[in-house]
Amino acid sequence: MSTGGARLPCRPRNPTIAAACGRPAPRKGTWPGEPWGCRAGACGVSPGGAGGGDPAEGAQLARRLLRPSPGLLRRFPSRGGRAPDLKMREWLVLLLCPGRRREMAGRGAGAERAAWLRQYYTQRQKRLMTLLIARRRRSSCYFHPRSWPSFRNADWWEQVVLKDFQPRDWLEKFRMSKETFFYVCNQLRPKLSHPSTQPHPMLPLEQRVAVAVWHLATNVEYQTISPLFGVGPSTVQNCVKEVSYAIVLLLKPLYLRLPSEQELENMVRIFSARWGFPHCIGAMDSLHVPIHAPAHLGADYCNSQRWHSVLTQATVDGLGQFWDICAGFPGSMANSTVLENSSLWVLAREGRLFPTPLKHFMGRAQRYVLLGDASYPLRDWILKPYSEDGTLTPQQLQFNYRLKRAHSVIENAFLRLKARWQFLLKCDDCSLDLLPTVILACCTLHNVCEAHDSPFNDEWLEVLEPAEFSKPCQPVPMSMDDSSAEEVRELMCEYFESYGEG
Repeated sequence: MSTGGARLPCRPRNPTIAAACGRPAPRKGTWPGEPWGCRAGACGVSPGGAGGGDPAEGAQLARRLLRPSPGLLRRFPSRGGRAPDLKMREWLVLLLCPGRRREMAGRGAGAERAAWLRQYYTQRQKRLMTLLIARRRRSSCYFHPRSWPSFRNADWWEQVVLKDFQPRDWLEKFRMSKETFFYVCNQLRPKLSHPSTQPHPMLPLEQRVAVAVWHLATNVEYQTISPLFGVGPSTVQNCVKEVSYAIVLLLKPLYLRLPSEQELENMVRIFSARWGFPHCIGAMDSLHVPIHAPAHLGADYCNSQRWHSVLTQATVDGLGQFWDICAGFPGSMANSTVLENSSLWVLAREGRLFPTPLKHFMGRAQRYVLLGDASYPLRDWILKPYSEDGTLTPQQLQFNYRLKRAHSVIENAFLRLKARWQFLLKCDDCSLDLLPTVILACCTLHNVCEAHDSPFNDEWLEVLEPAEFSKPCQPVPMSMDDSSAEEVRELMCEYFESYGEG
């Protein structure tokens, strides 16, 4: 419908402009297709920017539109005699009134128009950014970009640990001397010095080894170690994982391996000289490492003492150094079952654990023996004490005494291992997949410290005094014993009776 040359009354569709004009806004659906704001030319401004209305009425309306409200003046005090929201209201009118916008557009080209356009688009960009920020704040889901931790706390490692730590401090925090620590770092360098493909900077090799060794030695939480080295808890976890794998890969073949034939003969001499037990190359026992009950596998890892653990079979020489480790079995398994599934059992069955030909003992060719307890089956290469049922002869009692005294070497090794690497006291923040590797790394580091004569502080044993977890022990039935192995025990009884107290 055409209106001709008559002017329509100003009926702005925006409520804010309607209040400024003094006329009510139309109902929803009035004037469909028209833009928000005043109808073109209805506010005294013609579409072309000239004529079409009374200039006095247009100026009066402009003053009413641009007049700041009392509420805004109270909320935003004026600066320099002009209300801070005056410019904002001016641009609001330009944005919502097409007629006013076309008038401003007709001012002509030039420096003033270019400046106005720059200011307009700058303000528009600011408004869009404000809307985006407001929309994000109203959202229920927040995404915070990861800011990699700066190495501001690396000064503590470089200025305090490397320069001010005394030998006692190194021994207390890293359980080894400073020289041994840097020896370990140099041995692990081929594995840990590879170029990083990560987008964030990599810690120095020595600092990564220090983070891992500190955790294994003290068993403090990742959140406690991370502020010391200026890294995040996830970085501490990655350091423990990477260093443990590197220790098993590079140090285990040097310090925890199957002994050669010459080394086996040296073990026999050490056991005979230090513990008074002949023809023996080691003592074996099991170590239960406490863990949290894993989901859906609690029954498998619950041992005979009703606490959850991971079982490790270990064998040591006469000096208390490990030379065979088999870790990662559920705590509910018996020692005899672990033995039959270990590499040690395979080596003994294939004859690769003993020299060829066999060495003679008491006038007969005899395999070297290992010393166990009542939880292991009796074999011609595994000896255990007689069952003390009150019917033992003096020779049998003497054999039990000698065997238990020599077997104590592995019990002392376990004590020193857990006291030096307190991670093994309770593994709270280590997955079951990684735990066997970490246990093997701790046993390897134990051998490194023992081989390099790193001092052992007896005060570390105080953490083991509270017997929170009693050792599980499941004696095997006599039906599992090898009857032919009884001859070996009788031969040992004859030796002790002939040569007396060792």
